Parts: sequence; structure tokens; C-alpha cells
Amino acid sequence: MDSVCPLRYLTEIFGGKWKMPIICILADQKPKRYSVIKRRLGDITNMMLSQSLKELEAAGMVSRTQYNEIPPHVEYSLTDKGRGALPMLTAAAQWAQHELSDSGLTPHCGECLTTT
Repeated sequence: MDSVCPLRYLTEIFGGKWKMPIICILADQKPKRYSVIKRRLGDITNMMLSQSLKELEAAGMVSRTQYNEIPPHVEYSLTDKGRGALPMLTAAAQWAQHELSDSGLTPHCGECLTTT
């Protein structure tokens, strides 16, 4: 059996600029369409959003449901595994919020898991 560093595993799943904000958008447990996620992220490209969602889906964090209706649409939601990561991400967001405040910066993120 191979040994794996837990922090490297963590960064494989959540590394990059967009994956944690995507998880935060999906944290309210309501499925979201691609266009809603893109609009809430703001300046993400279609290619980067698509790639990030595919990677999160491959990691078992996000599920993708395709509705074969007219017009067809796709919705994304957190899996049980994804919801299981929310306490850790909330703790990390709270730590970052504290550090930003101590640095004299005003922490603000519409997608943040913390309560202010």
C-alpha cells in the first residue's frame, strides 16, 4: 500500500484559485446550474470553470446531474464527501478572516463559509 501525505492529497483536491470558492457556492446544498456558478465567481473563464468542476467531480466532491429536457440543463451539487469537507473549509476561512483582520484588511467574500 502506498503512503500519501494528507496535505498533498488536500491540495490535489482543493488546490488552485477556483475550487474552494466553487465548494463554497455549493455549500448551501441547493443544486446550482453552471451559469449560476459562473456568474457568482465573476471573472472565471468557461474553460477554467469546466476544468475545475470536472476535477472536483473526479475527486468525488461534486456531483453533476444532467436533465435531458428541452432545453437541456446540468446542475451541480456537493456529494456527501464534499459536505464532509465543509467544517475544515469553514475553519480555514475563519482562520484567514482573523489573519486579514489582524493585518488591517477588511475580509469580505460573498461566498465565504464563515459568518461575520
